[in-house]
Amino acid sequence: MGLSDKISSKTDQAVGAAKEKIGDLTNNSDLKGDGADQKASGKVDQKVEDVKDKATDVKHDAQAAADKLKD
Repeated sequence: MGLSDKISSKTDQAVGAAKEKIGDLTNNSDLKGDGADQKASGKVDQKVEDVKDKATDVKHDAQAAADKLKD
């Protein structure tokens, strides 16, 4: 996961949580819902990037193992 992607997903989570809290405090269900959606979106983005990182690690490990077998 690139640094900018990590920052973006964490920002979405933080801003979403803030909107959700403000919506709750002001009894604004639309703002609360938007905040919950944004927070969830940030979490999903983070999980997708985590999976991509793991896949890249597996690919590199497999390549290293294949290279070892060639030697």
